[in-house]
Amino acid sequence: MSIEVKGNKSSIKSSYRPEIDGLRAFAVVAVIINHFNKEILPNGYLGVDIFFVISGFVITSSLYQRPSKNFKDFISGFYERRIKRLVPALSVFVLIISITICLFDPRPGVSLMTGLTSLFGLSNLYLFKQSTDYFALSTELNVFTHTWSLGVEEQFYILFPFLIWFTGFGRQTKNGARNLFLIVGALTIASLIRFLYLYITNQPAAYFLMPTRFWEIASGCLLFIGFQKNKSIEKFLERVPPILVLSLILGVMYLPMSWATTSTVAVVFLSLVLIASLKKPTAAYKFFTNHKVVYIGLISYSLYLWHWGIISISRWTIGIHWWSIPFQIALILGSAIASYQYIETPLRKSDWFGKRWKTLAISSGVLITLSINLFALGKPLKGKLFTGDQYNKWNMQFFKDTKIINSKTLPTIYLLGDSYAGHYGAIINQLSDKKEFNFIMHPQGSGLKLLNKNMQEYILAPLREYKNKFKKGDVILFAAKEDKYHEEGQNWTKEYSSFIQQTQNIGMKFILISPTPTFSKVKKGLTCQEEWYRPSWAISPLCFSQINKKEWFASNIEPIKMIEKFLLTNPKVYYVDAFSILCPNQICKNYEQHEILYKDGHHLSAYGAMKVMKTIETFIRSK
Repeated sequence: MSIEVKGNKSSIKSSYRPEIDGLRAFAVVAVIINHFNKEILPNGYLGVDIFFVISGFVITSSLYQRPSKNFKDFISGFYERRIKRLVPALSVFVLIISITICLFDPRPGVSLMTGLTSLFGLSNLYLFKQSTDYFALSTELNVFTHTWSLGVEEQFYILFPFLIWFTGFGRQTKNGARNLFLIVGALTIASLIRFLYLYITNQPAAYFLMPTRFWEIASGCLLFIGFQKNKSIEKFLERVPPILVLSLILGVMYLPMSWATTSTVAVVFLSLVLIASLKKPTAAYKFFTNHKVVYIGLISYSLYLWHWGIISISRWTIGIHWWSIPFQIALILGSAIASYQYIETPLRKSDWFGKRWKTLAISSGVLITLSINLFALGKPLKGKLFTGDQYNKWNMQFFKDTKIINSKTLPTIYLLGDSYAGHYGAIINQLSDKKEFNFIMHPQGSGLKLLNKNMQEYILAPLREYKNKFKKGDVILFAAKEDKYHEEGQNWTKEYSSFIQQTQNIGMKFILISPTPTFSKVKKGLTCQEEWYRPSWAISPLCFSQINKKEWFASNIEPIKMIEKFLLTNPKVYYVDAFSILCPNQICKNYEQHEILYKDGHHLSAYGAMKVMKTIETFIRSK
């Protein structure tokens, strides 16, 4: 979302509509409520769609009858205003939040790359490439997920000024408004059809891409043109009670998610009607033009930027609790006010470098410099700023291409599997510190790009890669989530067994770690592991759970049978029963006394992994 400048100096009094800023306030508050707690306002995210409509309406009104010498003057002026409006606040926000997330996230790569691409209006494309589900709870931990909407708008702004100029609207020709209306109208219909189709077949594409969002911004453009060409449209819509329209918008925000496409179309249509119907005699107009409401609208761009970053970092640290929300809201509001007062307003109104080309050139230089800094945080400084427990850091190292090789003569431990092998990074790190083993954690099977890989990729690919490097005393340590043990089970067990037979003369050791208890009732996206910045009393009560051991085994009978069959076929494979270690009683708990065993509903905390360490180390050292 963004906020358009209120027009050129000569037309501010006549073109500025304070109620539009009031409507922005309503939209941003809806978004913030939804991001704090989806149960309070389930579809509050539709506030972004309201912003899209407002942007189209205001950007068209700001360009209406704006004097321009020629196309070069028009286009350079447009982009200069856009840069001044969006880039300063975004750059400061991205820099501060990028450094902050590195303090608490041991693997901030996805967040940093999202932030970097947002500087160039491309974060929506990056998130789409990663097949991100915006509604998945895991997106709450990416501090820059919300910048996708900025990408959509900035890509719209690349196309829109050309349409404005070449249709004649920007040159104030006789048929300019008609030409723009017809072309934008045709593109709007095509975009809407594409949106409705892709929302069913490819939701990330429908959600993140500009062509499927074009119709929302363009509808605001069409509304403004319609007002100029046919005043009867505006007069007709003025008769609709705005309080009724506002009530309908709130009602749409409570529709079930299965109605997502209907909700989006309805909110866009109702936003258009609300913009038209907000006139002075109405109570709604008085509310939306209240100076406090208008002020929230004026700072809505900064509010939108900072609210998600602060909420997301809160989820990484102390979490979102009833007692923490007032402080988090105060921090969001304070950050937004400071951004608006000391960054947005002065830089938007000032004449940066005298000439437009200098503004564009130096702005590009600033963005490139900032990008280099973000790259440094993700590469050379990777993990250096992390302030948490080093065991917790190593517990996440499976997601990196980690290799610690001290000597060609020492035996090597190969940790293979999916993210459930990553539990044991802290254990292997401790062993490697004793200088008795080399250590390789293979990254296959983890990360966004490999979500659909099967078991053969988790085990067989790395085995083939290191086949010529295996030597006596080497250890193959494997662990995975329970469902992976029977996924294409016949294939991987057969090939893995064949590999064991082929290498048994080398004197290698194979260790299979059992699946660990999983607690599906723990909300996905919660960070439950204790850190100095997340003391035990700040861990959400939703992190604590328990399951019945018999029920778990009954629901996972197929992978258990597959494991038993594999062990019978390969009697020399060591089997570590991590499940029994973590769940010695009939009722399995994901905590004991004051220690939590899981950092989420499925993955062990460093403390939980260390409980299994003694048994694993015994097998590794056994003759």
